[in-house]
Amino acid sequence: MPETPADRPNTRTSKTLHNGIEVLELLSRSPHGLSLTEIAEGVGVHRTVAHRLVRTLEEHRLCKRGPFKRITLGPGLVALAESVEADLRQVAGPVLAELAESQGATAHLVVPEGEDEARALMVVEPRRATAHIAFRTGRVDPIDKGSAGLALLAAMPPRPGEREEVALARERGYAVSHAEVTNAVTGVSAAVVGRSSDPVASVGVSLLELDDPAPFGAAVREAAGRIAGMVHLP
Repeated sequence: MPETPADRPNTRTSKTLHNGIEVLELLSRSPHGLSLTEIAEGVGVHRTVAHRLVRTLEEHRLCKRGPFKRITLGPGLVALAESVEADLRQVAGPVLAELAESQGATAHLVVPEGEDEARALMVVEPRRATAHIAFRTGRVDPIDKGSAGLALLAAMPPRPGEREEVALARERGYAVSHAEVTNAVTGVSAAVVGRSSDPVASVGVSLLELDDPAPFGAAVREAAGRIAGMVHLP
């Protein structure tokens, strides 16, 4: 397929860096690794160029070679991700605590985990509510189930066959789900969007009863906007 103008890197940016990021993105979609030839073909560069890119990424532990010389993402990315997540936790903590108390509901910060899953990074329970939902930090759910994942999807470009709830969340600015990841629990979430317009997290509340989602939708949107404005996001 011929390259389109939209596919080409901006001439004012670094082509080498652009290609290196493309290698990482390609590897992120290939959990079993790729050969050097597959990387060269996927990025659209000569094999020699792909070799230099991979060697540079290896030096920074951003990729590694496994059995049969298959190349996968490296442990250096974990440190980078932890830095971003630590920043998110520090900024989001007080916002989530305020959200939980003001809405009388468990508040949560959820991050995308690959393309198909979402992980609970923080969970804050209200201190004064008579009853509330409890679930563990680190919980992973399908990204197309539950308000947190639906909010993330709504902040991304439309996918073929996506649920109607995602399109509705795009219109409203927040997602609503009921009994999708936990029985009898309703969730309302909004995406935290970075400068690149990609979602880096979603902020939401989990409730046992919900008559009108609009007030909760406004609350999670406001919380998501505050976090986006305070944290250093890509």
